[in-house]
Amino acid sequence: MLTNPRSLGIAALLLATSGWGGMFLVSKGVLHHVDPVWFTLIRYSISGIVLVALLLPRGASPWRKLRTHAAPLALRGLAGFGVFSVMLLVGLAHSVPSHGAIIMATVPMTTQLLRWVFDGVRPARSGLLSAALALAGVAVVSGVLFSAGGAVGSTLFGDAVALVGTVGWILYTRGAAQFAELDVIEYTALTVLASWPLLLLGAIVATALGLASVPSDAGLLLSWHALLYVGLVSSAISILAFNYGVRALGAVTATAFLNFVPVSALLMSIALGKPPSANELVGMAMVIGALLIHTSTSRSGYVPIRKPMAIHQNHNPCGVTP
Repeated sequence: MLTNPRSLGIAALLLATSGWGGMFLVSKGVLHHVDPVWFTLIRYSISGIVLVALLLPRGASPWRKLRTHAAPLALRGLAGFGVFSVMLLVGLAHSVPSHGAIIMATVPMTTQLLRWVFDGVRPARSGLLSAALALAGVAVVSGVLFSAGGAVGSTLFGDAVALVGTVGWILYTRGAAQFAELDVIEYTALTVLASWPLLLLGAIVATALGLASVPSDAGLLLSWHALLYVGLVSSAISILAFNYGVRALGAVTATAFLNFVPVSALLMSIALGKPPSANELVGMAMVIGALLIHTSTSRSGYVPIRKPMAIHQNHNPCGVTP
């Protein structure tokens, strides 16, 4: 039985990144029928139902915490679910899945740089080197380094939008340290529930301004399988797993695992009958090697958490300030 919080955290992060890898494979097709704003609202409506079911056996306590922290929870959820999801999907609509994967893989490096700026914590040399190796590996996996002609130039707008949107996910991840009395399930569920009215309002306003359009019945019928997958696996399950990994291993180490997203997408493509190219195999090896270097070099500074599903007021396992 796995009782080591570190082992459980690693397993949870691999589960999360696998779910997100699958999201890139299915979301591109959905965007032909459902625009990014309504896609985001639908995916978190589905995940919200699952998360409410997890909260119900806990009685009135989570709802009291929701009332107490409604505003800050809503803002954190809006950053992580609204800003990040919408901008990532907008970027994907104007780009290709492989580029979306490499943009998501910049989050570990951006997290360390923002931590340096806001917290004064300079990244270790090994951390910067492993982040650079992983980013290079993701570039090789995605084929960006070997793309031909103007294909990349035509996606610059989408790639730039997705890159800016990743800051929203970093803010959401850092925010976990602010709510010391919330365990993983509560933080995940309450941020979704608190931000859902803002996501709905945003969809209504965007539609009224002509920036979004309500999906048609035919579009939903064609996309419901993918929407269900993204709502259940890529949203509810993957975010729960990722937040568990953050609590167990810390925000910097957890975000390093985002480099596995394009690798998981590649492995799923192989399972669907698409054999990998030579550069994809080389890039996969680089990413996995970077993850191994990062986790092994960070082991010396790791302090086990006896109850990784909850953190206490006098302990900040995320290693960051909100």
